[in-house]
Amino acid sequence: MFYDKVKKSADYIRERISVVPETAIILGSGLGGIVDIMEDKVVIPYSEIPEFPQSTVAGHAGNLVIGKIGNKVIAAMQGRFHFYEGFSPKEITHPVYVMKLLGTKNLIVTNAAGGANRNFKPGDLMIIDNYINFLAINPLIGENDERLGPRFPDMSEPYAPEIVEKAIESAEKLGIDYKRGVYALFNGPCYESAAEIRAFIALGADAVGMSTVPETIAGNHAGLRVFGVSCITNMATGIATVKHSHEEVVRIANEASEKLCAWMKDILVNI
Repeated sequence: MFYDKVKKSADYIRERISVVPETAIILGSGLGGIVDIMEDKVVIPYSEIPEFPQSTVAGHAGNLVIGKIGNKVIAAMQGRFHFYEGFSPKEITHPVYVMKLLGTKNLIVTNAAGGANRNFKPGDLMIIDNYINFLAINPLIGENDERLGPRFPDMSEPYAPEIVEKAIESAEKLGIDYKRGVYALFNGPCYESAAEIRAFIALGADAVGMSTVPETIAGNHAGLRVFGVSCITNMATGIATVKHSHEEVVRIANEASEKLCAWMKDILVNI
């Protein structure tokens, strides 16, 4: 059973740590630098955690790092799991439910994304206000286990308004420019076509990526407060003037990492 697998992972992690992480953060491509500002770290490779998936993408280190930022205990996932890697929706969201069983209350999801809004530019940080699931899969399909969440969870506010408000206050305090918009999930691993981007824009997308939505759905199902940020690492196909490459995505994400780290640090200690 899925619950038993999640519990096995959680039990192993619980034996390795002395305090419960209040907030979990999933780090997208090139955004693993947040771990560098953590203190009193316990690093647990995914490969050591029973039943835990293994990340295969460049820019995803494949470690669960638990430590402190300020006075808050944080669990940081250096690397996530994607549908295009061959993972099932349940495997993609496995870590979210592990965090629930550990007692975590908040989930922050970050990603590298393509800008579909022509007012964006590479290096921008976008608060995710809502999402569009173009993947037509859902991690909640199948038998529901009430120990993990309700059969029909509400998605009217997938990203917690109170955390969004704190993030805006933090950005204004720190002088960090930010955007707000809708994130669209595209299956990948190829980059989208120009025709697809035109369709996504017509349907309301501001940024496009290959992750985040399954974890958002699972986080809400599990009763966690979810907050999301996209790092715009390239302009989407048909808007960009150059061809896409993962190396360039990681490079831009690394350049934006310092700004994102400062923002995340302030958000994390104030939620």
